Amino acid sequence: MEPAGAPPPSCAPAREAEEPPGSPALPAERPRDGEPARKAREEAASAERSHGRGPAGRAARGGGRHGPEERGARTGRRPRVTVDSSKAKTSLEALKISLRQLRWREFPFGRRLPCDIYWHGVSFHDSYIFSGQVNKFPGMTEMVRKVTLSRAVRTMQDLFPVEYNFYPRSWILPEEFPLFVTEVRMMKESDPSWKPTFIVKPDGGCQGDGIYLIKDPNDVRLAGSLQSRPAVVQEYICKPLLVDKLKFDIRLYVLLKSLEPLEIYIAKDGLSRFCTEPYQEPTLKNLHQVFMHLTNYSLNIHSGNFIHSDNANTGSKRTFSSILCRLSSRGADVKKVWSDIISLVIKTIIALTPELKVYYQSDIPAGKPGPTCFQILGFDILLMKNLKPMLLEVNANPSMRIEHEQELSPGVFENVPSPVDEEVKVAVIRDTLRLVDPQKKKRKDIQSQTSEHVSETKEDLLDAGPAGGLEYDTSKTPEAGLPSLCLKQVFPKYAKQFNYLRLVDRVAALFIRFLGVKGTTKLGPTGFRTFIRNCKLSNSNFSMAAVDILYIDITRRWNSMGIDHKESGMCLQAFVEAFFCLAQKKYKSLPLHEQVASLIDFCEYHLAALDEKRLLCGRGVVERRSAVVACPTDGLEGTPALHAPLLNCTAAAGKLAGCRSHRYPGAVSPGAGRD
Repeated sequence: MEPAGAPPPSCAPAREAEEPPGSPALPAERPRDGEPARKAREEAASAERSHGRGPAGRAARGGGRHGPEERGARTGRRPRVTVDSSKAKTSLEALKISLRQLRWREFPFGRRLPCDIYWHGVSFHDSYIFSGQVNKFPGMTEMVRKVTLSRAVRTMQDLFPVEYNFYPRSWILPEEFPLFVTEVRMMKESDPSWKPTFIVKPDGGCQGDGIYLIKDPNDVRLAGSLQSRPAVVQEYICKPLLVDKLKFDIRLYVLLKSLEPLEIYIAKDGLSRFCTEPYQEPTLKNLHQVFMHLTNYSLNIHSGNFIHSDNANTGSKRTFSSILCRLSSRGADVKKVWSDIISLVIKTIIALTPELKVYYQSDIPAGKPGPTCFQILGFDILLMKNLKPMLLEVNANPSMRIEHEQELSPGVFENVPSPVDEEVKVAVIRDTLRLVDPQKKKRKDIQSQTSEHVSETKEDLLDAGPAGGLEYDTSKTPEAGLPSLCLKQVFPKYAKQFNYLRLVDRVAALFIRFLGVKGTTKLGPTGFRTFIRNCKLSNSNFSMAAVDILYIDITRRWNSMGIDHKESGMCLQAFVEAFFCLAQKKYKSLPLHEQVASLIDFCEYHLAALDEKRLLCGRGVVERRSAVVACPTDGLEGTPALHAPLLNCTAAAGKLAGCRSHRYPGAVSPGAGRD
């Protein structure tokens, strides 16, 4: 089911790329006279201090040390958001423009005191950040590698093949090379007219490095690098949508604002990157013409046909909105195109989040100090001739450069500003910062506390005039003068239409529950046995010895694939496979997604009963201790209290025994009698 009512994009760019010079600064709170105003100021300061405890609060207070341009207004100006940009790398220029527009404080060389936001150019890892927000999720770089992404999407394709048909058929090399050869041979035998082309993409490669096309599986370059650097081979999309006879793809920017709860935003505009030679369907003669088949900007920029343009509607790099405008003029249903793209993005994120949660709890365990995370992802999407979007790949570190290289003479390049890049990328970074603004909640709290004094100070404000008035006008807020947000929330907005797909998320929650040791990403044999026992999955037909064999077989096979040898044990993908096997054993007559859903319900039911039992027993222990302290010398009045925990535990055990034979109606039955 697609998100209903997704707004059609306009033919013009969705928002301004940059504020005009001289945009208004953050409005200062001017000095106020009178006792009510003084009281309001003191309460606001008190509220701000109450939100400033711990390292994050010290960062906020440290932000109060203004530079020379703010001397004389230190006590009246709102605290500005502080951003550490010392590791921003190639996104630095776009970030600087965004911070100037927002009037936030940048620390380009880092800062001794904590900052509100840390902007990293590559990855999350930084052991010195204990508060604030970081623009990277732990594990994201690993999750969107071509092999890992293909595995995650394939798991969802096994459960929901129709919903996940936006990802090309894929095989992982070298481990699935025999399967690749066999399946291609069988498909050719069943359909002799099928003449496929395949594209081989090295795992972890970027900017088109190592990508090549083949017609025959035997043309895969198996020797040497493939053993040390796995790859994905996919069915090549031979009938893409063409504009000006050229193949192109779409770079769309997606903000993952929060993992729990899941919150996703999509930029209303993106970039269209064009090939530089007219497209022809692949043949043995043109397979090696990369400027015809590969849309990578880093490849095509070296073509003599590459066109740098300041116009968003022309050149080898254009805005996506200009393409949609052109399609709309031809009568295409651009509203459906956007709806399909939104659906593709949400489904892809749903496929990635289970393992991301495992990485997150490993790097930032619950109960320990650490930052919160958000991240901008780059989705590369290809529109087919029938306007169906297909996912090519996801980039954890999409380029945020706003200039391009121009060759002055052979081998001599210089960086030249790119208006198209700046229009799209600055808006994405700026509005991402607006959405994660840590001061927004503080401002709301202060406004709510001071609003009750507005009526008392109204007469003073009128007398004071423009120079001494308290600014409650919404036009004077920090958002004043900025364009409307270029990022549109799509989740949880459309959660009801997609929540049924989040089965693996629930499996991952079970996996994390039984990990045991904080900071680990692998499940040991004891944890797996505890999972089986607590969820009541062993019986006469599936003994604990069979449980151990299942654990050993699946774990050994996944470890042989080279999946993270830093830790021993069962990774999440292996646990998901084991869980699917258990579901198929227990619910033999149902489709796979119903089998998995039923087993999840069964496990969650028994774990909830176990938690309730522990809670009741825990309360009983507390009551017993209280009774021992309060009991009189003869002990008679304390007898009922002393027996309370026994009564509670007995009642819980009776309730649990009664639940064992309980069955849910329909597909969500715990299925106690369906072995």
